[in-house]
Amino acid sequence: MQVSRHDQKLEFILRTAARIFAEKSYHSTSMRDISRATNVSLAGLYHYCRSKEELLFLIQDNCFGRVLERLEQQLQQVDAPVVKLRIFIENHLSFFAANMAEMKVLSHEAESLRGDLHAHVSTRKDNYTKLARKILQEVQELTENRVVDLTVATYALFGMMNWIYNWYDPQGKLGVHELAQHLTQLFLGGFSPGLLLEPVTTTMRIENLSIWTHGLNG
Repeated sequence: MQVSRHDQKLEFILRTAARIFAEKSYHSTSMRDISRATNVSLAGLYHYCRSKEELLFLIQDNCFGRVLERLEQQLQQVDAPVVKLRIFIENHLSFFAANMAEMKVLSHEAESLRGDLHAHVSTRKDNYTKLARKILQEVQELTENRVVDLTVATYALFGMMNWIYNWYDPQGKLGVHELAQHLTQLFLGGFSPGLLLEPVTTTMRIENLSIWTHGLNG
């Protein structure tokens, strides 16, 4: 499918905006910053988007749209829950390893959108999270070990995957496929599966763990 010059230019603007948002944060970036980086006039930028918030929305919406579409294609005619999980993890990692700035923006600027834009992206994000939870439930049903809460497991999985932008080098010795295999194995088997955590009754004393000695009203 041929991409129009308008769409090519918009994609360039979005990629550049994502990089700057990742480096400076969304709130510290101005439209003038994006104008300078893209060599597109302010008037020209507003031809492609109505506001900085719309740029952020388009970055997030495109990311969730692409990763979901790619995942659904790969999950077609796959029945085995463990295979589904491996595909889910590798799809997520490979997509975001190729879009590290966008991944950081999704992680750090999730609550920067407002109103309908926030609601739209949140719906996509919720659908993605529910799909992950459904796959994990299918995996859990293969075993008798139902100790781990599914909500905990789902967000722990995303925590493992989304943190890679802080340390993973896509050009390094560890390829995305190998990274996905390691994380899948770590998630399914644990770091030391023979060492089980026995339930204990806490004996820790209750204390104020705030870093502040006095309360806000003290």
